[in-house]
Amino acid sequence: MTDPHPDSAPDAGNDDVEDLKAADATELHRAVREAGEEELDRPFAALFWSALAAGLAINTSLIIEAALHRDLPDVPWRGLVVSLGYPIGFLIVILGRMQLFTESTVTAMLPLVTRPSWWALRRTVRLWGIVLGANLVGTGIAAGLIAAGVLGDDSLRVAAIEISLRITELGPWATFLNAIPAGFLIAVLAWTLPNARDQAFWIIMAITYAVAIAGFSHSVVGSDEAFLLAFSGHVGWAEALFALIAPAVVGNLVGGAGLFAVLAHAQVRSDKENDDG
Repeated sequence: MTDPHPDSAPDAGNDDVEDLKAADATELHRAVREAGEEELDRPFAALFWSALAAGLAINTSLIIEAALHRDLPDVPWRGLVVSLGYPIGFLIVILGRMQLFTESTVTAMLPLVTRPSWWALRRTVRLWGIVLGANLVGTGIAAGLIAAGVLGDDSLRVAAIEISLRITELGPWATFLNAIPAGFLIAVLAWTLPNARDQAFWIIMAITYAVAIAGFSHSVVGSDEAFLLAFSGHVGWAEALFALIAPAVVGNLVGGAGLFAVLAHAQVRSDKENDDG
């Protein structure tokens, strides 16, 4: 029998696929938003200690990179191998469920854009302030230990300084622009993980390795490097704080909260409005 509506089946199939995609995006939005709401309600002490641990643990990225940089020959491919150390700190922090500032840009932003209010804005700013502050305390402590030779030997300290000097090649404006894609990619990571916990290791590895080899500026890892340079006398403290760290923080916020979180929310909102229509 001839189908009187030959195009109806493909169209129905396409509609089903689009409906499934919209449903998946909505569920993912809900999962990330609810995680953000839980973070917004956490007490100060819980946020602070978790973020402090993250700041200390993320230092592992610099330590492993420095060890690889020290032990590998100076050949064109050394940077690609050294960058394999960059994801290690992120793996420890994210799989250990510690508070990392750049992850919280998207998770804390979704509750705010979903139900805007002064209360939500205050809670979001509070969360970012506590987490970022504690992250920086942690990276400052870790960097001080490396500079003092307590964490690693002298050859490791020298290698860590050599790696860290890369961040001084960019001015404040260039650092800000360079931090936007890093914020965006880490927000993608936070958005993706609820739907892919079984593949979490490889997703974290792939995205953070991409950040590393592209040379994008990450505020927390970059603060570890900036503090090490300040402790070792290669830059002044004002330069470390206001020319190296602050522009990266703002750029990560623009990329994570300003771009990805808003775009992700706009996608789900558009799907919902289309369904309601």
